[in-house]
Amino acid sequence: MAGWGAAEDQHETKDVRSAAMPVTFAGTVGLFMAAAKPSADTAVLFLSPWGFEEMCVRKFWRILAEDLSDIGVASLRFDYAGTGDALDIADDGEGLTSWEETAFAAAAKLKSLSGCDRLILIGQGLGSVIATRLAERIAEIDGIAFLAPVTSGRAHLRELTVWSKMIDESMGLSEAQRQTEGVTVASLRMPDTVADAVKKLNLMNLAGLATPNCLILTRPNRPGDADFARQIETLVPHVDQAIYEGYDDLVSNPTIAVMPVVAGHKVVEWTRSIAGQSCASMPNDSEVASATPLIGDGFAETPLRFGKGQRLYGILCEPEGKRKGATALLLTTAYDRHAGWGRMSVTMARALARDGIASLRFDTANVGDSPPLPDAPEQVLYSREQQRDVAEALDLLEARELLPAFAIGRCSGGYLAFQAAVRDTRCQGLVTANPYSFYWDESRSVDEALRFAPRSLETYGRKFLQLETLKRLLGGQIDAKSALRNLATVLSRRAMRSGRRLLGVLPFLAGAQGPVINGFRALSKRRVDISLIYSAHDIGLDHLREQFGQDAAGLKQFPEIRLTLIAEADHNLTPPDARRIYLQEVKEMGLRLGKA
Repeated sequence: MAGWGAAEDQHETKDVRSAAMPVTFAGTVGLFMAAAKPSADTAVLFLSPWGFEEMCVRKFWRILAEDLSDIGVASLRFDYAGTGDALDIADDGEGLTSWEETAFAAAAKLKSLSGCDRLILIGQGLGSVIATRLAERIAEIDGIAFLAPVTSGRAHLRELTVWSKMIDESMGLSEAQRQTEGVTVASLRMPDTVADAVKKLNLMNLAGLATPNCLILTRPNRPGDADFARQIETLVPHVDQAIYEGYDDLVSNPTIAVMPVVAGHKVVEWTRSIAGQSCASMPNDSEVASATPLIGDGFAETPLRFGKGQRLYGILCEPEGKRKGATALLLTTAYDRHAGWGRMSVTMARALARDGIASLRFDTANVGDSPPLPDAPEQVLYSREQQRDVAEALDLLEARELLPAFAIGRCSGGYLAFQAAVRDTRCQGLVTANPYSFYWDESRSVDEALRFAPRSLETYGRKFLQLETLKRLLGGQIDAKSALRNLATVLSRRAMRSGRRLLGVLPFLAGAQGPVINGFRALSKRRVDISLIYSAHDIGLDHLREQFGQDAAGLKQFPEIRLTLIAEADHNLTPPDARRIYLQEVKEMGLRLGKA
């Protein structure tokens, strides 16, 4: 299969694969992947899960779409109303109806774009529920693939509650900082009426399913999935069942998600086996994919492709009225899609537009909806290749006369923003939030650092005093060896900083600090506007202190840098007040640079 990473995606011609073609319809954004050599009269509609699971699956969907294209099958993936890049909607009390209507419009759009009358539906999680409803409304559904289907709404909501607590715990959130209203996972809240509708779902009560073929990928140790498969066998003539190998590794965390290669192969081969083979070329009456701006409250958003070979995908958000400030370049964090953790980037972009500030949010190569470069490593975080992506984003802004620009990023996105500002003079400002580091030792394993990232000493102390943490440690639910190793790392770093106190306000004399200090010097010489934001107990502060001293006294040599500490916030800036502070810093910088 093409697309599964550097090891399996070494294109002999080294051709750059283009991102999917963006389209807009029904208040949302879709990504249409045309068939490379049209051979099937059937197209595939992807139906996503909700929330955190959707973030984890986003890259998997893109890879599947690319591989389907390679076997001659077109596809469309999209965001439900009020999710991802779609326009926000009021909770109208209609439950899942708004998502179902978006999916229905997506099916019509896919038929028009591909010229195919027949569809295959591929759904994961709650997307499986939407698939069953579409099958009642749309004729000529050749097959439905159920990936980890939600068969019991009540059980799914219970699972989301556990999921939410696990994610919050992994981020070091205290109980007071957690968002516990309604169904909330990873800062994404399910509309109350949707949650009420989900609670009533029970796919075991299906009396019929209007399709001749089904594929069901069941999760290990979830007996309800196997029961559902047996139920579908009584309703559908041809049912294939397989284990969803790699499911847990896929949905554990977008940052360290492992693509389920075996499951992906199964989905593609099953699709190939049932897709009609009568279409030799794209029909003449098929619609040409295009994206008109989505108009919202004070903003207009245009999905677009850019870069060499149209390889990168992003959203340009512009003010409805006159542009007042510099353009914000919103960089992704780790492998989160460009919408951001908890749709943070979407919310920020639209708020900035209402104040006259344009922005571009996009996926770097091999993140979310942007395919990998054929010659790049599979692990792109903290790699030099990402600088190429930022440069091409700045090329786009320059071509559209949207300079000056400034870079904004959180965690690894903050590192990328700093490196981009140092390397590209078109970047006149820099806002970083909780950057893990400003410099990366390329001999260090990024994968290991992501899986076993230490926290601050204060966070370890607070967690150790929690009774629940002690119970989980004694019960073997916490990797004690990794925890002790991380704690030792933090203590040794703090000891090293204490040993360097003789350097006073001149810690830059230490050789290892040269790249970072020299970078800040270069930015200062160019008069680049800089704002550093940290949660009060974030591990990134340890790295800042390694560069500038225990009290960050070395920052005095750069009086133009603003340092903001947020007292009650986690690494992801979950609390609403933390996000407001972040947004305010970005907005003020944009307006300042716009007046320069």
